[in-house]
Amino acid sequence: MKMATREAYGRKLAELVEKNKQIIVLDADLSGSTKTSLAQKVRPEQHFNMGIAEGNMMSVAAGLAESGKTVFCSSFAMFAAGRAYEQIRNSIAYPHMNVKICATHAGICIGEDGATHQCIEDLALMRSIPGMIVIQPCDQYETAAVIETIANIEHPCYVRLGRLEVDTIYDSQYQFTLGKGHILQQGSKVAVIATGLMVQEAYKACQMIDEKPTLVNMASIKPIDEELIIKLAKTHDVIITCEEHNIIGGLGSAVSEVLAKNYPCKQVMIGVQDTFGESGDPQLLLEKYKLDCKTIARVIQNEF
Repeated sequence: MKMATREAYGRKLAELVEKNKQIIVLDADLSGSTKTSLAQKVRPEQHFNMGIAEGNMMSVAAGLAESGKTVFCSSFAMFAAGRAYEQIRNSIAYPHMNVKICATHAGICIGEDGATHQCIEDLALMRSIPGMIVIQPCDQYETAAVIETIANIEHPCYVRLGRLEVDTIYDSQYQFTLGKGHILQQGSKVAVIATGLMVQEAYKACQMIDEKPTLVNMASIKPIDEELIIKLAKTHDVIITCEEHNIIGGLGSAVSEVLAKNYPCKQVMIGVQDTFGESGDPQLLLEKYKLDCKTIARVIQNEF
């Protein structure tokens, strides 16, 4: 069954607030889109609409966290990571507040909203903040597991979520482990490391070719699974990273940093090639920006 990760987030958050009165949910006038409205229906007294004032929302979240609450903040990624960056850095990350920033509508696949709303820089922004945990789940079950995990740790976190409905990769028994990648397919010569909805595109690509590459879902961007990346570098000829984000500062950069420091090897980065997006159908945008499964399949074949 297809489901957007934002929808899975909303459903899990509703479960959590019903069980835990210490969880507070803040939203910047987009609760219907971010799906925090589901938590609002269950526990309206634990949900606050902060209006179109994302910076203030993050500052309020910091204050609530200081008083002992676990705070979930949501808006579109462009507004959460972009507009409120200074407050996230100085009010949440610097004093190490227990705030979970769950940003939806990330990447170019929000489609028709266009370049102004298609945030392709958020992973880079959040990765650069000292101590910030950064996660991008690939499907509904991984999203639920991620939200459950971060609700139980006292740490500032950024979770990147999408608008587009995506195929399921896992089932309800899946368990997420922070800082660890998950091998979906064991192969040889070529290792593909993907995150978010690019896991589905990479998975489809692997089914389209005769060769059998290794496929890894890397939901935990920071901390990242250095041990697995080094192992892949030592046992494969090339590593291909796949992300619906600028190739500067995201998954590809995180992997290259590990390789440069520990075991340099050839790397190919599939992602948005340092350009803005545009308005359009999500699937057509994937194809135009060479993020679709057919393009990934060709890149893999060229490396065998």
